[in-house]
Amino acid sequence: MSISTDRSPESTLAFRREGYRFIGDHCDRHGSDIFQTRLLLQPTICLRGRPAAELFYDPARFVRHGALPALGRLTLTGVGGVQGLDDAAHRARKAMLMSIMTPAAVRHLGRLFDDEWRARVPAWAESGPVVLHDEVGRMLTRAVCAWAGVPLGGTQVVRRTADLHAMIEAPVAVGPRYWRGLIGRRRAEHWAGDLIERVRHGALPAPEGSALRVIAKHRDGQGRLLPRRIAAVELLNIIRPTVAVDRFVVFAALALHDHPSWRERLRGDERAIEGFGHEVRRYYPLFPAAAARVRHSFEWQGHHFPEGRRVLLGLYATNHHPRLWPEPERFRPERFTDWPGDAFSLLPQGGGDYFTGHRCAGEWLTIELLKRAVTNLTGTMSYRVPPQDLALDLGRMPTLPGSGFVIDGVRRIE
Repeated sequence: MSISTDRSPESTLAFRREGYRFIGDHCDRHGSDIFQTRLLLQPTICLRGRPAAELFYDPARFVRHGALPALGRLTLTGVGGVQGLDDAAHRARKAMLMSIMTPAAVRHLGRLFDDEWRARVPAWAESGPVVLHDEVGRMLTRAVCAWAGVPLGGTQVVRRTADLHAMIEAPVAVGPRYWRGLIGRRRAEHWAGDLIERVRHGALPAPEGSALRVIAKHRDGQGRLLPRRIAAVELLNIIRPTVAVDRFVVFAALALHDHPSWRERLRGDERAIEGFGHEVRRYYPLFPAAAARVRHSFEWQGHHFPEGRRVLLGLYATNHHPRLWPEPERFRPERFTDWPGDAFSLLPQGGGDYFTGHRCAGEWLTIELLKRAVTNLTGTMSYRVPPQDLALDLGRMPTLPGSGFVIDGVRRIE
């Protein structure tokens, strides 16, 4: 059976225009969870749904090397990082990153973020309107750097956060957004590389078990230290995605604004807060898709996947698939009340196994930080949301309310 193919000879402009809805809407048009199109002048197979996710995260069928377009490698992930590795090299690098993600370490980062948040509330109360995205980004930068063993002077916080934000904004951008991301990536890699070298030469102490120390001291299968640039990329692969959680925090605040009845329902109920966080990650968009290439030609559900073909799994499309999530366009945290967990249906940060697959190594950090943020938004402070632009443009990737979510009238709840 041939895969349904878009009529357009090139769909890159349509993808940029339709954004997060591109894969889901095209699947609906084709009446299938699989279709083929051309993106960046290459034939590309697009998928959505749980069976598709289970297929996509099968390392016997797909590789990641060369799958992400150059725009993403040069800005978002860096070149040579774990996202583009396969087989033994990937397993060894992923094991190194996952060794940092112990339950105690995850809780420690959560406490550091809590401390940052509570320390900022008095300043917010005195300052007038506050842009939550900007504030949370800087708080996360300070918290994750302290957690990772990375020294960060007070004057560096704004610059480092701006560079990290520029990298997150850039992978599917053109023009100034892309160039800001490229410059931010180069500046951040230089900074991180200097830290790696200082640890290796004994000029900078790094706590045992910290991300900085683990990455600086990691050796590959041949007993060699990672090259400076690759080690810098992996250090940023810890810091950058953690700072990107500021988007989920803004989405959580937006959800609380749009569904105010949840504020009381969440207060003091940790289980409800976790379910609310899962629904925030399902409902709101982060990145639209994940990319891979076919390792060897194979057949799946009667469809032919030729060797080397680029394949995109729609993350947003799967998180909004009506057969997986009834009424997917409604925000319903109660759907997670008795959710048993599933590695292939909730995909805001990828799917599959954390330790051997290409699921985000920092997803546990995201869940912890989002729980802490929701607890603070509902239990430790009160605030007003003045009139502003809170619309989400699903054609802009990644998206965010145009205002960054402004709050004022902040007061601490005693």
